[in-house]
Amino acid sequence: MKTLGKYSIGMGDRFGHQGAAQLKAVIEAGHKGIDITPVWNKSNREHTIIGTEPSDVRKEADQVTAQAGFHKPYFVDADHINFDTVDRFISSSDFFTIDVASFIGKRATDEDIEAFVEGSLKYAGELNIPGIDKPLHVTAGRIREIAENYLFAAIKASEIYNKIEKEKGKGNFVPEVSMDEVPLPQTPVELFFILKMLGEKNIPAQTIAPKFSGRFNKGVDYVGDVSQFAEEFEADLMVIDYAVKEFGLPSNLKMSVHSGSDKFSIYPVISSIIRKHDKGLHLKTAGTTWLEEVIGLAESGGEALIFVKEIYYKALEKIDELCAPYADVIDINRSMLPSKEEVEGWSSNKFVDSLRHIPENKDYNSNMRQLVHVSFKLAALRMDEYFRLLEANETTVAKCVFDNIYERHICRVFGIN
Repeated sequence: MKTLGKYSIGMGDRFGHQGAAQLKAVIEAGHKGIDITPVWNKSNREHTIIGTEPSDVRKEADQVTAQAGFHKPYFVDADHINFDTVDRFISSSDFFTIDVASFIGKRATDEDIEAFVEGSLKYAGELNIPGIDKPLHVTAGRIREIAENYLFAAIKASEIYNKIEKEKGKGNFVPEVSMDEVPLPQTPVELFFILKMLGEKNIPAQTIAPKFSGRFNKGVDYVGDVSQFAEEFEADLMVIDYAVKEFGLPSNLKMSVHSGSDKFSIYPVISSIIRKHDKGLHLKTAGTTWLEEVIGLAESGGEALIFVKEIYYKALEKIDELCAPYADVIDINRSMLPSKEEVEGWSSNKFVDSLRHIPENKDYNSNMRQLVHVSFKLAALRMDEYFRLLEANETTVAKCVFDNIYERHICRVFGIN
């Protein structure tokens, strides 16, 4: 049976050039006593934009692990798939992020809702979850609301899971259920009954990605109340622990933090809580590799710096088009974006300092960083030139990727000093 390790990280590599640098970070963590399972992921949207296939991700993962002599488990994730997109991923993936966000809020049949409510009434009243100080208050009406909001999504998750299982075979892949890309966070009570639904639908999820309070914007730090996040995270962790036993879910079911890259302000609380309760974690995605490629090219100077500046100029021109697909996960103050004329005069160091995620650096610009994050399709339009520059400056770029994943992500989340 394919089993995800206690700690795992999702590593996106849109252009397929940084697998070795990413794996090096995982190997280094292993040298420090922290075993982390690498999971290479790339979404259907990214494949479509860049013109790649899921088999390309499998090829990269197999090559870099073989070259490094890495004999521990690793996975290739069909990232945020649904029933319509899963087919192209089935043969090359062994981790499937089943995204049910678009089904949340849609109503199951009255018969299905009634059956779920009837089977859940024993939990009405004061629900005591070990590890949560106060009991969760559950009413029959609340159970019905949760069923009306989430049961259809669970049914659809089951259909997608069954389709994958029919092709891959039971136990030959890791299922994750993702429900984070929605406007409102799930409460611990909602998560409890969602997990009951997954158990009843026989979905052996090994990770689940709930929606938390606050903003998880792409490539930048968490925006929200860190203490509230800590309370939610710990409560959800305890709910998962209880639900595993209550609903017969896999014993290694663990929390998945989506859009987890660069959420530096919540890493200390995540680290503290998972160690306090000795629980696992899937951090997805650990490091924004495309941004580190841009930073590495800027750091290299010369032709490479000119190229990334030109990407930024074009991004300013096409900002509406580039931002539209990511509207829910970016917050860009356009008045804070440096103009083309301003950037033309920048040195290599100035461009790097503006983009590299070191908030205490006075030149750091989170607005510019978010815009460049969603601008990878512009590099895809100049693919040959981009790849030539990556290869010519491989040492610098790879160091940026490694340092980002290892120092800013792995060390902070998993407590490596």
